[in-house]
Amino acid sequence: MWYQFFKHVLFRPMVRFLLRPKFEGGANVPRTGAAVLAANHIGAADTYCLPALIDRTLIFPAKKELFEGRTISGRIVAWFLTRVGMVPLDRSGGRASAGVLGSIEEVLARGSLVGIFPEGTRSPDGRMYRGHTGVARLALTSGAPVVPVAMISTQVMRRRIGLPTMRNARIVIGEPVDYSPWRGQEEDSRVLRWVTDDVMARIQELSGQDYVDVYASRVKRGNLRGADLSRYLKPAPTTGVERPPSDAQLGGEQR
Repeated sequence: MWYQFFKHVLFRPMVRFLLRPKFEGGANVPRTGAAVLAANHIGAADTYCLPALIDRTLIFPAKKELFEGRTISGRIVAWFLTRVGMVPLDRSGGRASAGVLGSIEEVLARGSLVGIFPEGTRSPDGRMYRGHTGVARLALTSGAPVVPVAMISTQVMRRRIGLPTMRNARIVIGEPVDYSPWRGQEEDSRVLRWVTDDVMARIQELSGQDYVDVYASRVKRGNLRGADLSRYLKPAPTTGVERPPSDAQLGGEQR
């Protein structure tokens, strides 16, 4: 109930009449059943623009700290995220962060939509960065299709009178991709990397971004902060990445 209330009363009107991004390919979102919507991430508004414009409920993982607010504003954010059904994401690493996939898998098992930003954080400069393999693991364990989504010029800016807006923004949804032929290989790091890179390549085709083959977190707050990234540029995420054999192909080879 709260999700629909906030979506139709607050976010959809704000997105349509203030931010006004062009919305393309909405018919590519499956009308029923589970699916993973995977998008590039260039603006803070990405997390609510996409859910506001599609017809179905879309559940995003949100960093765990947002559910633990101790200030008044923090408690309001935690209350909001809980009421609209968002899933907490532990970004501390190891088993703690891996455990969030179980929560998201439960959402997919109910036949719902899950949204994910494979880059893990907003792009520091508008380019696309290396995707984390969580999107591949979700696709392979659940069997749900992945729907590539491109966020284009969705950074929010202020008008002269102070109201938020976007300039030439577009949200483009591509056709669903079925990775079920590789289902059962979710423990194979080579398969996880190829599926992730393939998802990112399909997003890149829609967004037209340049691709940098390092994690954005290293550029924003790690050992590549302020570094020259030219040597990490690639034409596409799948350049030089070999497509692994599917389960059927492996079965044929074994026979």
